[in-house]
Amino acid sequence: MNEGTIARGSAVSRLPAPVQARLAELKESLERTLGDGLACLLVYGSAARGGYRDGQSDVDLMVVLREATRERLDAIANALRLARYAARIEAMILTAAEIPRAADVFPLLYDDIRRCHVLLSGHDPFSALVIDGKNRRLRVEQELREAQIRLRRMVVDGVGSDEALRGAVLRKVKQIRGPLHALLGLRGINGNDGGGGDAGDDGLATVLAGAGEYLGVDVAPLQRAHEAPVAAAYEALAALLARAIEDVDRLEHEEAAR
Repeated sequence: MNEGTIARGSAVSRLPAPVQARLAELKESLERTLGDGLACLLVYGSAARGGYRDGQSDVDLMVVLREATRERLDAIANALRLARYAARIEAMILTAAEIPRAADVFPLLYDDIRRCHVLLSGHDPFSALVIDGKNRRLRVEQELREAQIRLRRMVVDGVGSDEALRGAVLRKVKQIRGPLHALLGLRGINGNDGGGGDAGDDGLATVLAGAGEYLGVDVAPLQRAHEAPVAAAYEALAALLARAIEDVDRLEHEEAAR
């Protein structure tokens, strides 16, 4: 992949060579097939933040079209399918027009992309987005409450199995990185003002440490959840979720009092 495609030193430029090669092939295929119909192509998520783990992580790719007609989707289907199975490249397909209109329902995703992404083709549709803080708070609450509810169900489904519970904890810890980071931002912690700006290192370990310190929860069992006693990891996660949700509730009352 040439220097014009990926900024030198970016996290994507440090992906394994086969993954970079597959991204380059996909980029060329989409540009050739779609022409001006391709508005933007960018990588976000762990592959852009530097948290990609070979053999474990997906490469999150956003494909932004001028129009998402059936013909255009059919035309790129095979290339996207091959990239998915060859290099775990998972594509989200949006249109340029719907991105600003959906900022109220995808505030955390859009903030995450705006903070950290690598533009492969086209023009950046996220840099000028304005996202309301209330929408962030509502989405943080929704994701945290959903994680809390699903964690309880996973305990029941595991029927006392420690390994099943460990797997559930590991999955949920990864999933709540985004809402916890956003909550810290809404509180102005770690240099993030909640406006989607550069917050420095927003990897999982850093976010867990910051949330644990702010919420008064010992997150050490979560930071070594692969090896820590599963009961301790579960209790730490349950406490972290409960206190984070309580803090989001306080935010709501503070907003109402203004």
